[in-house]
Amino acid sequence: MDDKKYKKIINAWSMYDWANSAFVTTVMAAILPIYYANIASPSLTPNQSTTYWAYTTAIGLLLVALVSPILGVLADFRGHKKRYLTYFVVVGITATSLMYFLTSDSGDWLFASILFIVGNIGFAGANVFYDSLLPHIAKKDDIDQVSTRGYALGYLGGGILLAINLAMIMLGPDHLAELMTRISLASVAVWWLLFSIPLWRNVPEPPHKKPEGEIDSNLVKTGFKHLLETFKEIRKYGDLFKFLVAFWLYNDGIGTIIKMATKYGDEIGIGRNDLIGALLMVQFVGIPFSFAFGWLAKKIGTKKSIFLSLSVYTLISIGGYFMNTAIHFWILGFAVALVQGGSQALSRSLYGRMVPKAQSAEFFSFFSVSGKFAGIAGPAVFGFVNQIMGNSRLAIVSLIIFFISGALLLTRVDEEEGIRVAQEADALAIQEA
Repeated sequence: MDDKKYKKIINAWSMYDWANSAFVTTVMAAILPIYYANIASPSLTPNQSTTYWAYTTAIGLLLVALVSPILGVLADFRGHKKRYLTYFVVVGITATSLMYFLTSDSGDWLFASILFIVGNIGFAGANVFYDSLLPHIAKKDDIDQVSTRGYALGYLGGGILLAINLAMIMLGPDHLAELMTRISLASVAVWWLLFSIPLWRNVPEPPHKKPEGEIDSNLVKTGFKHLLETFKEIRKYGDLFKFLVAFWLYNDGIGTIIKMATKYGDEIGIGRNDLIGALLMVQFVGIPFSFAFGWLAKKIGTKKSIFLSLSVYTLISIGGYFMNTAIHFWILGFAVALVQGGSQALSRSLYGRMVPKAQSAEFFSFFSVSGKFAGIAGPAVFGFVNQIMGNSRLAIVSLIIFFISGALLLTRVDEEEGIRVAQEADALAIQEA
């Protein structure tokens, strides 16, 4: 493949991060968590609203975890990674567009929760197939840089739309603030659709080696059957499996911070403008540091770079316990910006190097499931501790358990051995083809 075509494919793949990150910034992290309290306020107290939002995110992750492995296995059978990605994108865009109809005087927090859950299923389900394209399109020596490039563009794209939405809400007349909020939520659907087009047009469907066996007419039965087989298969890749469990633990803490930060800040009395403004800062500060982690991985290694990010996240969780003012939220937001994109991008690329290409969708489905099933625990624990204690301070500091345990298990992962085993599996698959 010539360099021009290679760059076109890489750019198109990376632009999907730009497209779907608007859901993370505007819907998941910034505007909907705050607006959710307004929707629920006629019937729920602020503490109840925070608890229900935590449970909402946990339920959404559970449903994603149940669905994604089935489709990941079927994608490897049929080779339609882009088609399955498209199905989930349509689900996410539809649910997000319907958020326009959420009003603050309805008290209909359940409808808001359902739309978020369905939208999150679309977002996370599409990411299974998006991530599975990475080892097919990126050259071996470029995979860290391509992965971090995607996250950096995600920061930029999500940040630009959030800035536009923030201006719409803050700069307009007060009586139009709710309308602008609803338009902002719906704008994510338009953004997501528009910037997914380059991937659909320019990223080729990768070739696949059809696994042995036939697909049963009962797709659910077939999916779970091959899910069990995949679990047995992935256990053969010892270092890959250990990394999955480590990722499961520490990514749960990262995901909970992303999903609960603004809701937590809103509950302790930090103003809306500071909450959204700090998250906007995270988006743009995160851009250069996502690239910086790609550079750092070349200097000190991928695993050591992940360790560094987990150390920072541990300090963030402890700092969150003592947070009282808006400036504290801004400081902690800046710390998140330093490590968020790098930690997730390098985790994705490290996993990608230890995955046999012939089973990429199947194994990346496990990557997603390990994150989503584990991701249920973080928001659920946060919501439970918040409900029992009556506030969120102990809930936020409890996240250090996920970072420390994940880092300890990561010390036992031999990435070079994991890469070697994956390469041997690919070579054997080529010989058998």
